[in-house]
Amino acid sequence: MGNTKSSALSKELLEELKSNTKYSESELCTWYQSFLKECPGGKISKQQFEGIYASFFPNADPTEYARHVFRSFDTNADGTLDFKEYIVALHLTSGGKTLQKLEWAFALYDVDGNGTISKSEILEIVRSIFNMIPTDDQKILPEDENTPEKRAEKVWEFFGKKDNDKISEGEFIQGVMNNKDILRLIQYDEPQKIKDKLKEKKQ
Repeated sequence: MGNTKSSALSKELLEELKSNTKYSESELCTWYQSFLKECPGGKISKQQFEGIYASFFPNADPTEYARHVFRSFDTNADGTLDFKEYIVALHLTSGGKTLQKLEWAFALYDVDGNGTISKSEILEIVRSIFNMIPTDDQKILPEDENTPEKRAEKVWEFFGKKDNDKISEGEFIQGVMNNKDILRLIQYDEPQKIKDKLKEKKQ
């Protein structure tokens, strides 16, 4: 981890991030300087990450959702996000190719990391998304999806599964790509809001 606290990105990491994200070299270098300013140790803790999300959603409670997002990007499970994990998170939650986003969404919903998604895992993530929707906005949701339970049931029915069945990654990705309505139901649809807030923080 010798380069973690260096003020310059290593050439290898720079090339890897340029090829795997939409960011240019100058953008990545700017992000890196900002990242080190906020996290001098070169790592973001789960608490810091939850704090960032909390600042995006002052009228709701994003803590649970932030915890799941953090887990899905903490690829080496060390309880922190390094710069690479942070940039990949930023890329996928604010843009990214559809397939990459769906692979990430599967990891988000696969709470126990066993390679399949259960109905209870769908409900757990959907409930954390609901916590981020202001109460007034929840009141105007369609009747058949105005609670986490109804929304999770709708997703599960779409996949044609029995209560104790599981969804594989392939099934999940194919199903969501074939039905934009399911994509709307499984995600929190304000990534632009997060992106704009991040830009404000960096200026």
